[in-house]
Amino acid sequence: MSLEMLLKPKLHRLQQPAFAQARRMLFAQLVRELRHTMQLSQEKFADELGMTFATINRWKNGRATPSALALKQIDTLLNQLSQSPDARLRERSRAIREKYFLKREVNV
Repeated sequence: MSLEMLLKPKLHRLQQPAFAQARRMLFAQLVRELRHTMQLSQEKFADELGMTFATINRWKNGRATPSALALKQIDTLLNQLSQSPDARLRERSRAIREKYFLKREVNV
């Protein structure tokens, strides 16, 4: 399953043009929330993900969407933040993950 399919399924009910626009806006909101949670500028956030400022800016403005690799990096970053000793970061990263990503089943 692709990482995009892990995103909350509410967008999958929209028709093609509306879906594409809503998807870009969802990614823009995700990037904005995560960046503000981490209290990083777009430049620092881009560095954290190994991306360019221009790429982050396109996501933030809804002109582009993250690749599957970028989504995996965002997911990894959220996972790392959810283990942070800072309670605020732990809580916000978990809330962002719940809002934008489907829960994974864990086999024990």
